[in-house]
Amino acid sequence: MDNLMLNNKIYLEGEVRSEMEFSHEMYGEGFYSFYLEVPRLSDSKDVLNITVSERLLGGLDIKIGSQVIVEGQLRSYNKFVEGSNRLILTVFARNVEPCLERSKNPNQIYLDGFICKQPVYRTTPFGREIADILLAVNRAYNKSDYIPTIAWGRNSRFCQSLQVGDNIRVWGRLQSREYQKKVSDSDVIRKIAYEVSISKMEKVNKDSTVSTLIEEAE
Repeated sequence: MDNLMLNNKIYLEGEVRSEMEFSHEMYGEGFYSFYLEVPRLSDSKDVLNITVSERLLGGLDIKIGSQVIVEGQLRSYNKFVEGSNRLILTVFARNVEPCLERSKNPNQIYLDGFICKQPVYRTTPFGREIADILLAVNRAYNKSDYIPTIAWGRNSRFCQSLQVGDNIRVWGRLQSREYQKKVSDSDVIRKIAYEVSISKMEKVNKDSTVSTLIEEAE
């Protein structure tokens, strides 16, 4: 189980942007959720969903405007929303503490998983190269988290050589992205998608310990 704790790690520093809300109960333990606003190197920010056990909240005064550090894992689960199943991503906190001083990199994630859908390479209307990769990251008790990731530039071209079942390791950040969905001729609703933006990736070869390392600064 210790190894499965190491294949999915996230570190965030940010500002609490919502009140704590009860999420669910498991084995008699209550879990709560809140939104954390994490700055990017640019002026934009990512607003990320955090799930935390009541056990970790003892003695902590977490309210809107609090500056906190969250360490844990990125989890996924299916939720029946508006007549269909949706993949929901949340940061499952294993440690929460006050953030007294900001670091240079407030949003870091590492995943070691397996490609479970053929990567899709494309270019944006502005000519940027992108590849979408869905990663299955193993969890304890024979469970997996299914995490959408996105690669850019040289990394996206490298993804064209990857196949379903390949083991890759990625480093990057968790980002939120707003988009609009047309639900009728006159109505458009605003939605938020979460994905891991890859800055560095590595293919783990089955026949040797040598890995292919590609880096892309974004």
